[in-house]
Amino acid sequence: MLNAMNPSAKVSCTARLRHDAERMLVHDSERVLAVAPLAYVAVDADGNVAAWNPAAEHTFGYAIDEACGRELAELIVPPRYRNQHRAALARLAAGGPPRLLGRRLQLAAVHQDGHEFPIEMTLAATEETSGRLFHAFLQDVTTAQRVSRFMTVEAAVSASLVESDTSESAAAGVVHAVAAHMGWPVAELWLVDDARHVITCAARDVTPGLVLGSFAVEQLEPGVGLPGRVWQRASPVWIPDLAADTGSFRSRAAAKVGLHVAVGVPVSTAGHILGAFCVYGHRIEDPEETLSALLTGIAARVGQYLERRRAEELAVELARTKNEFLAMVTHELRNPLAVITAATDVLDEDLETLTSEEQRDQLRVITRNAQRLAVMAEDLLDLARLESGHLSIEPRDTDLCAVIRDAVRAVAAAAEDKKQIVLTQLPQRLDLYADPDRLRQVADNLLSNAVKYTPAGGTIVVTAEADSMGPGIVWTVADTGIGIPAADRPHLFRRFYRASSAVERRIPGTGLGLVITRAIVERHHGTITLAADQPIGTTFVIRLPRPEGP
Repeated sequence: MLNAMNPSAKVSCTARLRHDAERMLVHDSERVLAVAPLAYVAVDADGNVAAWNPAAEHTFGYAIDEACGRELAELIVPPRYRNQHRAALARLAAGGPPRLLGRRLQLAAVHQDGHEFPIEMTLAATEETSGRLFHAFLQDVTTAQRVSRFMTVEAAVSASLVESDTSESAAAGVVHAVAAHMGWPVAELWLVDDARHVITCAARDVTPGLVLGSFAVEQLEPGVGLPGRVWQRASPVWIPDLAADTGSFRSRAAAKVGLHVAVGVPVSTAGHILGAFCVYGHRIEDPEETLSALLTGIAARVGQYLERRRAEELAVELARTKNEFLAMVTHELRNPLAVITAATDVLDEDLETLTSEEQRDQLRVITRNAQRLAVMAEDLLDLARLESGHLSIEPRDTDLCAVIRDAVRAVAAAAEDKKQIVLTQLPQRLDLYADPDRLRQVADNLLSNAVKYTPAGGTIVVTAEADSMGPGIVWTVADTGIGIPAADRPHLFRRFYRASSAVERRIPGTGLGLVITRAIVERHHGTITLAADQPIGTTFVIRLPRPEGP
């Protein structure tokens, strides 16, 4: 019967089947687009939305009835790109070169809530009875880009650690790698100094042209600033608004230079906190958990490296310290012992033939060298107390000027023997809540060094005054002595270290006085530094706060 069917009926049947098939295809296409994971958007030649699937709703935040009929540029294109978008669409609608069709394009889009994010888009075009229609398939690639960026950062960090030959260069390389690849204006690595109970900045990377001002401190106490909080809490700290973090002077300083957000994570190994890794930015788009996880991973790698490197450097340091200690024992202990032995031999053998004055001279030689040994023994005991954390400070109401005047009187005889002039520029009083005995130790160390390292006829000047920069005191001890070479300055506060200028002139010393002096000053929450760019001699600058008593 099919063969006997009227040919016109066949044509009608075929057209009906084709129409039904097309209708089913359209229906199926709509169903596919409704469940497709990619956002689908169709726009007409004027750029108005003609179709908008559920994935587009999820990606851009607009419901179908909110999007359809509106211009796509106003919905999802960032304002700075809208004119460019409209011009490109107009060229395509006019039959221009179809170089954008079928290609995978990386673009920026904006969500209904205003945040910007990266998308990947593929564009196609069809000719419809109503005109040309453009079909865009879009995908949010934030996660993919983030993963790629994180992998790049981790690779750069690994390269920095592998290529560095010192802890200092490794720290600088890591913070630069993180700041450069993540686009943060400031990145810092802080390390804990257990002996001094402070956290110090080991490396800081700053965007060129950004002036940090008072933000750029080098040392903080537990709980102070973002690094101090991370150290104290031993957990990540996120500051979403630095301007609102009014309890931190560093947050206020960061806000003043245009930084808005910050995050810090602990650097640790085997449960021991080694420091903190902190970054600061104008804005941070990554989720808190994701970013914290990345930085924690980087910090863990840095912690492992530092632990390994510290073990290697400690072995070298122990060997160096052993050699320097043996050298100190050989010269600084043996020499006064030899003098004492010689003097006692003279007294033993020639006591009856020596005049009373000659006997007193030999006794003075013995006393002077015994005192020298006693000072060295006390320095070694103080060093042991320092390294065990038992260097005691017993503060009370103290007049710093009285302490300094007593110390100046104590060195007057030694200075007079070398025809040196000791000048003081002090007010009547400078009140502190401090340990006067320990401050006297500081004054004695600095003044005895000044007398020792200043040639005959030189000048020593001691000053103290209220700090014009804040509520504290500035105390200086300056001399016209042999000075400290630039190469020696970074090592001056290292135990047993002697400046080359002193070693070459065979000036005796243990290399402990300045180590102990710095420890005492820092236990008073102060600082001691060397004044820079001095044409002659040495000037030590001490800054002490003036906290109130209990």
